[in-house]
Amino acid sequence: MKIGITIDGEAIRCKQDRLVVNVAADHGIYLPTLCFLKHQRPLGTCRVCSVRADGAVVSGCSLRARDGLVVEINTPELADLRSAVVEQLFVEGNHNCPSCEKSGRCQLQAVGYDVGMAVPRFPYRYPVRPVDRASERIWLERDRCILCQRCVEMVRDRRTGKAIFTISRRGPHMQVEVDADLADRMLPQQVRQAVALCPVGAILEKGVGYDEPIGHRKFEVRSLRDRALGGSEI
Repeated sequence: MKIGITIDGEAIRCKQDRLVVNVAADHGIYLPTLCFLKHQRPLGTCRVCSVRADGAVVSGCSLRARDGLVVEINTPELADLRSAVVEQLFVEGNHNCPSCEKSGRCQLQAVGYDVGMAVPRFPYRYPVRPVDRASERIWLERDRCILCQRCVEMVRDRRTGKAIFTISRRGPHMQVEVDADLADRMLPQQVRQAVALCPVGAILEKGVGYDEPIGHRKFEVRSLRDRALGGSEI
């Protein structure tokens, strides 16, 4: 049984409880995301997908369709809000895009292009965040981490099911931790999956570095939208 919702004034029929970000993509309406993966439980941590639903600003990746729901996505106010969120992610870390191993394949970089970010409206904070190199396999570059928590929720030890990555501290001191003992038991394929899962260059495989030459770009503004609307796991 299908229900009726409205997105940007367009009447849409969809299944009850379907995530709005997926409903929008099915109808050619692009909504940028960073923490969301299509076949995983929505996290709602990055807020890059903010929309207005029945008058309230909420995350589109965790909003579920219900009959009569009215959603706004492409308004000047919401576009500016999403741009501000992206700008905050850049100034709250140390993102040296030209020298980053993931430049051209970084989803934060691609979303920054998409929202038209040039110079952030906020002052750079230049935080001091120590790298974690204790694991034999994983290099954790905290400067680039945007605390999306994909790794925390989706990377598990294959034997015990325990989380390999966790979150410690609170507020501006919050950071991702990696269990070095569990990380050292990861299969090479699982390490590569963890690296690919990270939307930025915070999780790196030791001994690999620039495994794809800079200039071989995976994401551009157009391709990012096409991938999202085409149902990929961006």
